[in-house]
Amino acid sequence: MKPHLLKVSTGGPLRSFSIRQDTVPYINNRWHYHPEVELIHIKKGEGMQFVGDSIQRFSSDELLLIGSNLSHYWRFDEAYFGESPQAKAEILVIHFSETFWGDQFLRLPENLLIKALLEKAKLGIRVVGTTKREVKPLLEGCVQAEGTQKIILLLQILDQLSRCDQLQELSSMGFKDLHEKAEEGRINRIYEYSFANFRNRIETEKIAEVAHLSPNSFCRYFKSKTRKTYSQFLLELRVGYACKLIREYRLDMRQICFESGFHNLTSFHKAFKSAMGKTPLQYQQEFFNKSKPAQRK
Repeated sequence: MKPHLLKVSTGGPLRSFSIRQDTVPYINNRWHYHPEVELIHIKKGEGMQFVGDSIQRFSSDELLLIGSNLSHYWRFDEAYFGESPQAKAEILVIHFSETFWGDQFLRLPENLLIKALLEKAKLGIRVVGTTKREVKPLLEGCVQAEGTQKIILLLQILDQLSRCDQLQELSSMGFKDLHEKAEEGRINRIYEYSFANFRNRIETEKIAEVAHLSPNSFCRYFKSKTRKTYSQFLLELRVGYACKLIREYRLDMRQICFESGFHNLTSFHKAFKSAMGKTPLQYQQEFFNKSKPAQRK
């Protein structure tokens, strides 16, 4: 699979930027980039998120700002696919050009913070805390608004984001997204093979063969692209899948361990606690306690 330069539609001749809501899990379900900035609210959905050289799981209620030409990819879990999917996705996404309001707009002294925000977004940004709660109603309003009000709401969102300190950069400092087809094709082959086979043992020699590299070169290559070893990446995939099994099925921990691709309970518990900060049993108890309806007094 090769990277795609995605052509984003504005949604019609009377619109200067695109905003839409989706309920399908294959939105952004390929490695791609586009000159437009992307503001995305994943209302419902879980899976693996790739932004530049950042790889991590995403879950419902994620709000992210993806800068111009930054490669990204959301791969939803298998539960969201098929003829009768067990889970439903819900996404709100805005695409806009940095210059849709004119070449000089961001150079105005009043807009320097927004200009800095969009520059920072070229590494990818996650919005958290109270800022995320405050921005979400503005996003919903932007969907319904017409005419000038739609642009005003987008500006309010960007202004609010530019003034807060509750932003988490995703890619590493100095990351360069060069969009080299050969390199992006290689990293995509690695991802696709890993997603298809992470529940089995993957030898370094085999994944290196998929990447068309020697084992030593593969280890250096993967670390340079993702800031983690391939072993760490596999453990994160397996722990993420274990979390899904814990939430969706009443399986015992031994079943979850082996279904997730671990080969013994000791390594399963160690990897799970390292990734999640708690044991699988603690995670299970917390999840089901939160899921219980509140009792009336």
